[in-house]
Amino acid sequence: MTEDLSKATIQRSFTARETPGTLYLVATPIGNLEDMTFRAIRTLREVQLIAAEDTRQTRKLLTHFEIQNRLVSYHDHNKEASGPELIRLLEEGQSIALVSDAGIPAISDPGADLVRAAIAQDIPVVPIPGANAALSALIISGLPTDRFLFVGFPPRERKGLNKFLDGFEEERGSIIFYESPHRVKKTLALIAERWGNRKMAIVRELTKKHEEAVRGTVIACLEHVEQIPPLGECCIVIEGKSANEGSTGENDGQWWSSLTLAQHVVHYETLQLNRKEAMKSAAVDRGISKRDVYQALLNDTEE
Repeated sequence: MTEDLSKATIQRSFTARETPGTLYLVATPIGNLEDMTFRAIRTLREVQLIAAEDTRQTRKLLTHFEIQNRLVSYHDHNKEASGPELIRLLEEGQSIALVSDAGIPAISDPGADLVRAAIAQDIPVVPIPGANAALSALIISGLPTDRFLFVGFPPRERKGLNKFLDGFEEERGSIIFYESPHRVKKTLALIAERWGNRKMAIVRELTKKHEEAVRGTVIACLEHVEQIPPLGECCIVIEGKSANEGSTGENDGQWWSSLTLAQHVVHYETLQLNRKEAMKSAAVDRGISKRDVYQALLNDTEE
């Protein structure tokens, strides 16, 4: 079906109608069950059907709140078959709640495909807001919140990750993405190599007992995860490119070529990095080890 973009469409979510049904996007807790809203509970009780990314995980939530509605699966591996069936039921007048494993559905999950399919058939789509990991991480990161960009999960392979970083290198707002604990070290190392030593935060276990926010520069946070590998999925928040970054040439390749190694380290110290972070940043820029930087500075001192 070809989408007609010649006219704007209008959805008035709560106008009385006979059919079709409504697709509710219901946010679920990202950890603490007390974050479930009254409206979310009521909606899950009132709909005819609940479509879940992982029915086993959602069943635990429904049991906790004594919700007994019919539960079906909708995920990446069955969306081609399950999606059209859900649309058919909606067109017949049934209301369906879509939930993800945690947080707001249709963000970095196949729920977005179902939303588009519903809109194409003039089926009302209604959000039931609630907990969200990306925004929760942003507001405790200490980084600017007036402008930000959420970019989902980065590619696993280095080539894809490089291309991914190419697309956001010039972004001025804070950048938010999710990353596996097994890949966060590799991702941060490449960011340090590509973007330099920006400020950032690694946030994990949000709303849970072991909630943690690691704040610092990319190099400092990389050193932390090298010493203490994170457990559980991480939400990464990195500051955007500063207004004067381009003029100083910090991300333009060999911007430091006219500096001695000692001057290179001092440059980073003027950016409020401690001596250890400044040495590691200079080492990353020059493609040498931090030990080599330390030895060179030691030799300069002895001379």
